[in-house]
Amino acid sequence: MSIAVPSAAPAARVQLVDLGPLAQLRAGRLPRRLVQLAVGLVAYGVSLAMMVAGGIGLAPWDVLHSGFVEHVPMTLGQAVVLFSFVVLLAWIPLREKPGVATVANAVVVGLSADAALAVLPTPDALAWRVALMVGGVVLCGLATALYIGAQLGRGPRDGLMTGLHRRTGISLRAVRTAIEVSVVLIGLVLGGVAGVGTVIYALAIGPLAQWMLPWFLVDLAPRR
Repeated sequence: MSIAVPSAAPAARVQLVDLGPLAQLRAGRLPRRLVQLAVGLVAYGVSLAMMVAGGIGLAPWDVLHSGFVEHVPMTLGQAVVLFSFVVLLAWIPLREKPGVATVANAVVVGLSADAALAVLPTPDALAWRVALMVGGVVLCGLATALYIGAQLGRGPRDGLMTGLHRRTGISLRAVRTAIEVSVVLIGLVLGGVAGVGTVIYALAIGPLAQWMLPWFLVDLAPRR
């Protein structure tokens, strides 16, 4: 998968490239990319916690996570970590290749979500709840652009989507919709939290991440 992103010079283009794990580490600018990845994943966990604190709907996968923790002695962040590794098992038949971001995503997002939930207030006023939800969606778009722009691989759920697309030939949009509808329905059956925020997230996260990605996409082109 390669996305051309215009830069300041018309002839120069920064590419989002699909590299194997070793190639990711050898591609250059590694310190900057690792820092960017870490910031993005922590911000992703915080954005999840903000939507939980807002209480008016979670992202589709988090509807599933919130429903799951209703039945097991586990925090939401721990459920995020658990399901990340469960999803990684599906990568095996899909022949997806994990990267640095794959493992980091599986662990850091859940841990940072729990840490943020420990300090975030849960306001009663609707205005504050809406602000937390909207802020969470925007921060998630920023976090997605940061960690994808680091060019260190896909997260578990992103890899599931791209793997199914590659193996079935079904469009990415259709695969993503099918996955997210499925996890929301399962989450609701388990008692998960869905609402207006879920719909807003589903509609906004793609455009937000695409808009912000050029700001953070690290150029891995060889220097001359």
